[in-house]
Amino acid sequence: MDAVRVALLREVLAGTEWLGATRRFAGALRGSVVPHGGGLLLVGTPGFEPWHLAAHLVDEAAWSGTPELAPTLVRHGARPSDPAHLAVGLGRLAAARRGETLLVVTPDDPGAGLLERVHDARRAGATVLALGTDRAPGERELTAMAHETLTVPDGAELDLDTVQHLVSASAGENAVPPPRGRRRFRDRLSRLADHLTAPPPSAW
Repeated sequence: MDAVRVALLREVLAGTEWLGATRRFAGALRGSVVPHGGGLLLVGTPGFEPWHLAAHLVDEAAWSGTPELAPTLVRHGARPSDPAHLAVGLGRLAAARRGETLLVVTPDDPGAGLLERVHDARRAGATVLALGTDRAPGERELTAMAHETLTVPDGAELDLDTVQHLVSASAGENAVPPPRGRRRFRDRLSRLADHLTAPPPSAW
């Protein structure tokens, strides 16, 4: 979803709770990773890996000049033969420590194994953020563990995929204070042009 579509979506959502909710969650994400110089771990469920969110966060990290937003994608089915950025398995969660952030995306059942790993990461001092739906079994347990949550209710106007787009876009937009003076409009225009002309990510 490019910048123009995000802007149009925000116009449609004006007056709803979603703009504030996604910006609040994005602010919590940014506020957790930037002071610690990064350390963002992103993991999904056994049935869902958040490839697109990972790619969008990488893009936002580059466009906003905030490399701390670029995540390490932790995969349930990672293999040693995979490219390095795709070969990080669940064992990485056991090494999570204070100063790191674990973002868990759960459109379906996270499973007892993942919940246990998330619990251990929190006990070790990692900040846990949860983004999911209320249809997912285990969501209540995950929400209880998380420092910050954003849940998409069943029957909501938006689906989880769209909410992920809004969160990643907000995380990048609010990453740095806006410049002052005449350069502000030029910088915003330049950034919009970058959004519209950048090729789609090919590494994910």
